[in-house]
Amino acid sequence: MSDMQVRIHRGATEIGGNCIEVRYGDATVLLDLGRPLWAGHDDAIPLPNAVGLGEAGPAPLAVILSHGHQDHWGLVPELDADIPIWIGRGAADVLRAAEFWGSGIDLKERGHLHHREAFQIGPFTITPYLADHSGFDAYSLLVEAGGRRLFYTGDLRGHGRKDAAFASLINNPPARIDTLLVEGTNIRAQQAGAAFNQPGASLQTEAEVEADLVDTIRRTAGLVVVIGSAQNIDRLVTVYRATLQSDRHLALDLYTSEIVAATQRDSIPHPSPAWPRVSVYVPLRQRVKILKAEQFARVDDIRSCRIFDETLTADPGGWVLFGAFQSDISRLLKAGALTRGAVVWSLWEGYLKEPSGTRLVDSLSSAGVPLIRRHTSGHASIAHLRQLVEALRPGVVVPIHTEAPDRFAELFGREVTARADGTWWVV
Repeated sequence: MSDMQVRIHRGATEIGGNCIEVRYGDATVLLDLGRPLWAGHDDAIPLPNAVGLGEAGPAPLAVILSHGHQDHWGLVPELDADIPIWIGRGAADVLRAAEFWGSGIDLKERGHLHHREAFQIGPFTITPYLADHSGFDAYSLLVEAGGRRLFYTGDLRGHGRKDAAFASLINNPPARIDTLLVEGTNIRAQQAGAAFNQPGASLQTEAEVEADLVDTIRRTAGLVVVIGSAQNIDRLVTVYRATLQSDRHLALDLYTSEIVAATQRDSIPHPSPAWPRVSVYVPLRQRVKILKAEQFARVDDIRSCRIFDETLTADPGGWVLFGAFQSDISRLLKAGALTRGAVVWSLWEGYLKEPSGTRLVDSLSSAGVPLIRRHTSGHASIAHLRQLVEALRPGVVVPIHTEAPDRFAELFGREVTARADGTWWVV
C-alpha cells in the first residue's frame, strides 16, 4: 500500500501564497494555489514545482481552493485550463462578480464545496468544513487516502459572525487526524510584543467592532465613511447593524453592491425594496470605469436605489458610506461633504503604510478629519488555535501561513514538526 505524502510549496515560513500538494501513488491534488502577498501587481510568479506542473508526471487531478482570497487562488490563471478547480459556490460567484473591478476571476470551476459533504477525487476523499473567516464561503479541508487523514485549516478564526462554524468544529471535530496543517497568521516572533501574541489573549470580535462603530457614528455629527473590503461580508453586516443602531442610512459603492448581489443571500443587507435603508453611491473612479467600458447596465440595475452628492450634502449626518471609497476621499473633502465627518479605516493597518495609505492619512490630517481604526483580524487568535489543536488531537502539527513556525511547539504542547517548502513528508 502506498503512503499519502504531502509537501508545502509556499507558506511554510510566510503568510499567504499557500500551496500544498498531496500525493497518493501516482495521483496528486493541490490544496490552494495562491499568489504570495509580497508580489507586486506586475511581478511574474511561476507555478510551484509540483508533479505535472514543473516536475515530470501526470497533472494534478484537481486544485481545491479553500476560499476566495488571492493569496490562495492567485496563480490559477497560470494553470492548464483542463485541470479541474473546486471551491465553494458562494466564493466562486463573488469572484466572478469582482472580475470586472479587477479583484476577481471566473474560475470556471468543475465542482463546489459543501459543509461536511465528502466527495471523491481519484483515491482522495475530501470533506470540507465551513470556516469562520473574513473571506466569504471559506472552508477547511479534510483529505483522506490510504487510511491516513490530513486536516488543512485554510484560513479560519473563532471571533467572526460565523463563530458558530468554529464552535461546531471544536465540539464535533473529525476523528483520528494524523496531521494538522494549521494556519498561524497571528503567531508572531516573541519580540513582536503584540497583545494577541500572548497564548491566552483573544482578538476583538465582530460584535465588539460593531459596538465601537455605533459609538463612532453616534459621536460624529457629519458623514461617516467606512473604508472596507467589499468581499468581507461579515464586516458589511457589522457596519449595517451599527448604522441602524445610529438611526442612519447606509450607502454601498457599486462594486460592493454587486458583490452582495452575487452571494444570492436575501439575509445579507443589499440595495432593494426589502432593505429600504440601503442605497448605492457610485464613486467617481467607478463611474469613469463604467463609462470607459460602456457597461451602463450596471448603473441601470441600481437606478431605483442610487443616491447622489446632493443627498449626502443635504443630510450628511444621516448617512454612512461603506466599501471601496478610498479613492473618493479627496473629492469628498473638496466638496465639503466630510465637514464635521469622519473616516473609519476597517482594513488591515499595514495598508496605511503603503503610498496610497500615507496619502490618505496626510490628506485627512490636513483637513482636520479624524481617521478612526475599527477592525479585527480575519485569522484566529492563539487562544482559539490552541482550542482547535486540543479538539482535533492530531498526531502531529505542521505550521503554515505563518512567519513564526518556531513558536508552534511552545504554544501547542503537542508534537510539532515544521516543514520546509518543497519537502515531501508522509502523513
